[in-house]
Amino acid sequence: MKMQPLYLKKNHEKRLQAGHPWIFSNEIDVARSPLSAFQAGERVQVLGQDGRHLGSAYLNPKTLLAGRVYSWHKNQPLDADFLKSRLEEALHWREQLIPAPYYRLVFGEGDGLPGLIIDRFGAYLVLQITTAGMELAKDLLIEVLVELLQPEGILLRNDHGYRETEGLPTGIETAYGNIPETTEIIENGLHFEVPLLQGQKTGWFYDQRQNRARLHPYVKNARVLDVCAYLGSFTVHACAYGASSVLAVDSSQFACEQTLKNAALNGFGDRVQTRCEDAFDALKALQAEAPFDVVLIDPPAFIKKKKDLPAGQRAYQKLNQLALACLKPGGILFSSSCSMHLSDQDLQSVIQAAAVAQKSPVQILDYGQQAADHPVHPAIPETHYLKTFVCRKMNVLS
Repeated sequence: MKMQPLYLKKNHEKRLQAGHPWIFSNEIDVARSPLSAFQAGERVQVLGQDGRHLGSAYLNPKTLLAGRVYSWHKNQPLDADFLKSRLEEALHWREQLIPAPYYRLVFGEGDGLPGLIIDRFGAYLVLQITTAGMELAKDLLIEVLVELLQPEGILLRNDHGYRETEGLPTGIETAYGNIPETTEIIENGLHFEVPLLQGQKTGWFYDQRQNRARLHPYVKNARVLDVCAYLGSFTVHACAYGASSVLAVDSSQFACEQTLKNAALNGFGDRVQTRCEDAFDALKALQAEAPFDVVLIDPPAFIKKKKDLPAGQRAYQKLNQLALACLKPGGILFSSSCSMHLSDQDLQSVIQAAAVAQKSPVQILDYGQQAADHPVHPAIPETHYLKTFVCRKMNVLS
């Protein structure tokens, strides 16, 4: 099926030619391709000013990020065969990488399926669809997933705010089969109860898998503080790797209760306590107590948009400064950021600024990023969003 042509302005094809799949509305030649001629989610053939083919994309004429290339082939339909091919490729190497069926199966542009996130929880799949183009393929997508994986249930966690930008309704619904309130996963040999319906985003943050394993050499016999603990993933890993005790802090009472459940599930209930409080308030109060051997901070994204960068950097600096104040000399700080607009160098600078302000020099010992089931698209810096620095608070006089 031949798709409508979408012409770009002169000299605006360079990003696509370099492999970047995004098209902004101000790059479109609206004289030749009036946006009013397209429906939200419509598939188009992208052409340069000279008529040269650039890719197959879907388009939303009402958004600034208007087009997303899903194939570099000409007139490629976003049909069942195409979806099956991409999903099989994503599944194949995840099964090579991760022995149990608990992982991010699809990471949007990183897997060539823009606008789609799929997390696998054994027999259950949780999807986030964030664009009009992928929304139009929803029914086909579910059919292909049922054929490929035979899940017991598929949940649509379409409560993401970006759907409103795309003109799509928000909500949570079961698309196939039955979805339980909670399910159990295995990560690095540990067991966790995950709330599929009430949890944040898709219910679990698989992206920190490798960084949680990174705790192993740092926490033996340590007194650990886990800030923004969510369901206790770092907490339980710290216990498994030999921590003597962990205090888990989260502002959500539900998260604190789930942390205690997950600690008990793995036999560590006697080593874990929780504190239901805002991260900044808790860190301020905990400075009066005996310092911790290890402090972990994994806050939600403070920087949602580029314009929020200065304020977000100040928030990250304040959090890191408070964390250092709770850490004994020679102690270890795990500092994470999931803000895609904050670069690795930015976070390193934030940590250094916090160390200077706290008069606590630090050494950077290790660095981690998102787990491999969240593949980075080399042309899209935004797909490299998670960064974690492992730092040591130096034992020197101020």
